[in-house]
Amino acid sequence: MRRSLAHLLVAAALGSGIGIAAFAAMGGGSTTRTVTAATPSGAKGNAGQARAVANTTLSASQIYSRDSAGVVAIMARSGQGADEGTGIVLDEHGLILTNDHVVAGDTSIQIGVGTGSSKATREAKLVGEEANHDLALIQVNPSGLGLKALTIARSDSVHVGDPVYAIGSPYGLEETLTKGIVSAVDREIQAPNRSQITGVLQTDAALNPGNSGGPLINSEGQVIGVNSQIASDRGGEQSQPGSTGVGFAIPSATIAEAVQKIRSGSGVPSSREAGPNAPRFGGPQGVEQESPSVEAPGPAGGEEEAPANGGVVIGP
Repeated sequence: MRRSLAHLLVAAALGSGIGIAAFAAMGGGSTTRTVTAATPSGAKGNAGQARAVANTTLSASQIYSRDSAGVVAIMARSGQGADEGTGIVLDEHGLILTNDHVVAGDTSIQIGVGTGSSKATREAKLVGEEANHDLALIQVNPSGLGLKALTIARSDSVHVGDPVYAIGSPYGLEETLTKGIVSAVDREIQAPNRSQITGVLQTDAALNPGNSGGPLINSEGQVIGVNSQIASDRGGEQSQPGSTGVGFAIPSATIAEAVQKIRSGSGVPSSREAGPNAPRFGGPQGVEQESPSVEAPGPAGGEEEAPANGGVVIGP
């Protein structure tokens, strides 16, 4: 089974920042960070009462309740095996964002909604790819699935130490929630085609095979990144190490740019040739001996345009 989180050398994670021009192009705004401040002892408001400080921070259970309907499990198959990943619902028409390495080169893509006996599955189609950013769009008929579009917030407002959450399907366990913090910002990683992805968020939220393509969520329940890679020192095609505490998410500015490229027909397809001996890109594996790069999956699928009104919903 192909694994669905990339591996990389830890040293290759160091990088630089990225601009946010993509947000301007797609109508983005700024995200409001609300800080809860304790009222000093004895401090009073104008009416002689202790002053309340506004707080929009959600609890873990509130975030799960609010956002889980905007996250789907992805099961992709090709002649070389099966892959599992996660997707983020972008609009009410069933447009879903995921990592390109989850779906590139696959002949069959299904999404799953819900868990256990209530789980529903449905065929999806590949809309297009932006392999340079390891992102892709798929689409499903949303009728009866109860999908909810998640809000994409600006990642340039993220600070080290901010709490974050991941919802995904690690090892096929759908709608799993994990929690951590932002460990670092402005990291740099490589896409499967060796393109550099900058402005990456580092987190210690547990990420495992199957989390690829899922959302990294801030304390307001907004998506700030796409969980894509973890650092690992284990090697071998069959190894599937679990969370290392060093995970990486593609930032929301890059999400907006990639979706815009795909919808305009200018997205970059995956270039690897399919076949029984073609290299497969998997989820957290060991470090390559001579290069921090990763291997990409098979060739791109179709590049049908997304709905005219489909795309990223940018938060306030």
